Amino acid sequence: MGTYEKIELTAAVTSTIRYGRGSDDRTRPASPGSVLIPLTCLHLLTLLAFLVLAACSSPLASDRRDDVAQVDVHALKAAFLGLGPGIDPQEALRAARIAYEYAAILKAEYQIEDPPLIHNAKVNFGAKPRGLCWHWAEDIERRLQAEAFETLEVHRAITNATNLRIEHSTAIISPKGGWIYDGIVLDPWRYGGVLFWSATRDDPNYDWYPQVQVFAAKRRARGFFRD
Repeated sequence: MGTYEKIELTAAVTSTIRYGRGSDDRTRPASPGSVLIPLTCLHLLTLLAFLVLAACSSPLASDRRDDVAQVDVHALKAAFLGLGPGIDPQEALRAARIAYEYAAILKAEYQIEDPPLIHNAKVNFGAKPRGLCWHWAEDIERRLQAEAFETLEVHRAITNATNLRIEHSTAIISPKGGWIYDGIVLDPWRYGGVLFWSATRDDPNYDWYPQVQVFAAKRRARGFFRD
């Protein structure tokens, strides 16, 4: 998928993004006339984005530890176990440990030295190898999927897909057969490689949508404006 600049037009887009499960199902419409147009000046826009802080941005928190503390791992394990009675304790512990330890590994591999948006700009200019939010989400998802959990399920989610803020991606773990709104967000990008996690519905910064539904809505929007 290419990179797109999102600008609001007056025409209405009829596609919607569905989310939730069971009795909580509801429909959230895409922003009116949200259209995706290929960028011709990606670097300039990336630089502008982090200068004006119009993004999923947070500073590199100096008071956050880079080492993986067992108390943090066990807190995340407890959160996984709290997702439902069928979660295997060993799988919950393994997932929690991997989430923290692999985030630290990726931080070194991505050469993270700056707050997220500055690092993003360096990646886009070719000065750093990886470290955009979708890189974090993709790599964390792949590592967790390799565990072939029997009681946990790994998802991808996206936010800010239908507004002018910079789109953001994350991995989410839910109970097996669950949905992203039953799960826990795993987002190391937010604090420059130090794992942030919370229940999806309780995330203080973002409203998340299933990646597959966001992609489907984008395809419908492109088709709408081609016709």
